[in-house]
Amino acid sequence: MTIRTRKFFGAIFLLLLAAAWSLAGMAVAQIPVLANSGWLQAIFYVVAGMGWVLPAMPIVSWMSRPDR
Repeated sequence: MTIRTRKFFGAIFLLLLAAAWSLAGMAVAQIPVLANSGWLQAIFYVVAGMGWVLPAMPIVSWMSRPDR
């Protein structure tokens, strides 16, 4: 697979990851324990906002791999 093709599919995967991550984050944010506590909301949104980076890292490294 060429690097151009990997970047195309990687971009699609990253968009799907961002959409799924945000939908899951919105669903979890509706839990009453989080909805009623300002501190827990702040912690949750920081973790959820930065948490998508870990699953995205393998996709980005796969995209930037040189051609064989």
